[in-house]
Amino acid sequence: MDVATATTGDKIAETPNPGMTASELLELILDSLENDKAEDIVQVDLRGRSSIGDYMVICSGRSSRQVAAMSEKLVERIKKATGRTSKIEGKDTGDWVLIDTGDVIVHVFRPEVREFYQLEKMWMQGGTA
Repeated sequence: MDVATATTGDKIAETPNPGMTASELLELILDSLENDKAEDIVQVDLRGRSSIGDYMVICSGRSSRQVAAMSEKLVERIKKATGRTSKIEGKDTGDWVLIDTGDVIVHVFRPEVREFYQLEKMWMQGGTA
């Protein structure tokens, strides 16, 4: 992936790469979430298990405001790096935001909401997180 590191540590594509692989997109997503101080980041490999995407990422933000801001920045970074427009649901409330990039599905939760739904337990091998 052709990237340059900005002074903030963000990886920003010099030119959009619409042919970015699912693994490269996953790396971009994980970098973005880490830069924005997401907590308890979990990635689930969906290859061969589901047709919804290749990977799922689940993480938490400390507040509704942080969840919404992280999600919005992630969608902007993906657009800048790939030229792709991601689908986003739930940003207005900031409790649970779903971002569908096509290859990677991202769930950003407030901790209480994440604990209630326990989404990663449904997808992790053996049913345990």
